[in-house]
Parts: sequence; C-alpha cells; structure tokens
Amino acid sequence: MSFMRVYIRPPQPGDETAYREAVLRSADHLSPWNPVEPDGLPDLLRRQGPALRSFMIFDRDDDGLVGRVNVANIVRARFCNGSLGYDSYVPYAGTGRMTEGMLLIVDRCFESAPQGLGLHRLEINVQPENDRSTAMARRLGFRHEGFSPRMLFLNDAWRDHERFAITAEEWPEARAAGLRARRGRETGVNAEADGTSRRRRPHPA
Repeated sequence: MSFMRVYIRPPQPGDETAYREAVLRSADHLSPWNPVEPDGLPDLLRRQGPALRSFMIFDRDDDGLVGRVNVANIVRARFCNGSLGYDSYVPYAGTGRMTEGMLLIVDRCFESAPQGLGLHRLEINVQPENDRSTAMARRLGFRHEGFSPRMLFLNDAWRDHERFAITAEEWPEARAAGLRARRGRETGVNAEADGTSRRRRPHPA
C-alpha cells in the first residue's frame, strides 16, 4: 500500500514528548468525547498486555503523530474480540490520514499471530453525537449493531453509545472498498494539481 501517507507501530517511551504535545494541541478537538490526558502515555505503556494493545499512527513525510488507537477489552477463546478506540490529532485530523492508519490497524488485528493479533471480531462504540467517529466506523465497513444507553463513564457521566462491528470474514470486502476510496482520493488530488480534472475532492477523514 505504497500510496498510504502513514505508518503504524506500538507506542514507545520515546514518544512521550510528541504525545503530550499532540494531545495538548488537540484538546478542543478531543474534549467533547474523551478525557484529555497529555501525560497519559506512561500509564498506557504500563497497561499494555494480553487485553490491551495500542498503536500510534505517524505521518510518513514528517513523522508527526497523527493519532492513537487502542485495541482494548481483548478476549480470546471462543470470542476472539477486541474494541477499537481512537483519537486523531491536529493538524492531521480531517486530512484522511487517520482513516489510512485505521485500515492498517484493522489489518493487523485480523492478521494471524505472531505478526498480527489474530482476532475474529472488532467493535467500535461511538457516542451518538460524535459524527466524525461514526463516519469513521462506516467508512471502514463496520455495520451498525445497536444502541446501548449509559454504556461508558466518560467526562464524569455515563454516556450512551452506538455500537458497530465487523468480523474477519467481512473485512476483505470492506478493506478493498476502503482502499479504492483512498486511491480515488489520491487520483483526484493529483489530477487537480495537474489541471486535468475539475472533479470535487472527496471530503477527507
């Protein structure tokens, strides 16, 4: 996927400064939906284990921190399920880079061990008013499964959530659709830069 503008890797202790700066810079963007914890990386690193795996998304051009994704509540045995939670950071939010990173991370989740996590099902739970995160779930091909009132305690209150999910069997088709959309975006941008197309750019994610 050479056209991807991002790469992913697990968080490292050396990311602490970049993480802190990204969260502080993005406080207004994050605070309606999640706690703003600029000094939270050391705790996140300590909690990595069988039930939690985190990934950082970086821009290929400048190595800037695009976003953070947690694969939480990992359950093995007959379920093989995990829950995706994600934050995107300014100035990359709204440029499509977070979606590209999410495609790579879902790939990693469904890939067999040891390279991947070997999961069978992923879910995304989104507060109903969070339009951007809902759009992300739908762009990735996650199907809507239902509504859960007062599901998670966030920002000092129990928050309702819409539930989305996808299985490993569904992912190849959803992934192909996501890659086509990304390629179409790149082709449209390049054509406009060359003056060869007047097509409107798709709205970035």
